[in-house]
Amino acid sequence: MSEGRKSRVRLARQLPLHLLILPSVVCLLVFNYAPMTGLLMAFKDYKARLGFWDSPWVGMKHLHYMFTYPDSTQVIWNTFLIASLKIAANTVVPILFALLLNEVRTLFFKRSVQTLVYLPHFLSWVILGGILTDILGNKGIVNQLLSGIGLDPVFFLGDGNWFRFTVVVSDVWKEFGFSTIIYLAALTGINMSLYEAAEIDGATRLKQTLHVTLPALVPVILVVGTLSLGNILNAGFDQIFNLYNPLVYREGDIIDTFVYRVGLMNGSFSFATAVGLFKSAVSFVLIVAAYRLAYRFGNYRIF
Repeated sequence: MSEGRKSRVRLARQLPLHLLILPSVVCLLVFNYAPMTGLLMAFKDYKARLGFWDSPWVGMKHLHYMFTYPDSTQVIWNTFLIASLKIAANTVVPILFALLLNEVRTLFFKRSVQTLVYLPHFLSWVILGGILTDILGNKGIVNQLLSGIGLDPVFFLGDGNWFRFTVVVSDVWKEFGFSTIIYLAALTGINMSLYEAAEIDGATRLKQTLHVTLPALVPVILVVGTLSLGNILNAGFDQIFNLYNPLVYREGDIIDTFVYRVGLMNGSFSFATAVGLFKSAVSFVLIVAAYRLAYRFGNYRIF
């Protein structure tokens, strides 16, 4: 059979599969790729009265403005630092919790704990922001407890360094339960004969975890880590916006909140688009680099 005939036969066999994904491809083109024409706004001085196409070109003006703005360096550093701490904490804590929960043998207790730690994920930061503001305020329950044991009150949402700590810890508390699902699912796929063999060799539960469980989780950790690097410049606008105030702008202001205050509140849509383009470009480079590293050191590849 000729090569061309083989290709036609293969295409005929795969045609139902191509038709099956056709609606998804159409939605992807309409809702993800077609709006990318709006990126041109980053290189224009957009005026609503002139419209999208007739607004004047300004080249790299908005990107240059972003990097020359007096607070831009501090804002980028805040974003990178907070996002990095979140990624690290939201990787380590779910793994540890999944390992501990995997050791629980009482099924009812295990499912009850899982349900309780999942719940914060489904609450919006508008609700959680109000709760945290009340709990961590000067007259909140946390500072009342600190005063009760003779310690000075802590200004969690008014001191810059404490604000970063509060942001990271509260984000971990909200998300670690939901992230644990991934690792619990990976743990169920480990061959039990490996544990039996390790136990016969005299391995304790700790050694079984170190030499059987963790190596089995490495591919999943690489996948999660690779995808997380794409969010290195997304430090969580909704969380920061609902928690921060002018007292912590220097240590807590991130790119998204900076764009909201400086760009969108002043009607500078072109500036906001330029910053979004910059973030997307950096995220794309980091994802490609992380994928290459995962393939080189962990032999992981998507295709």
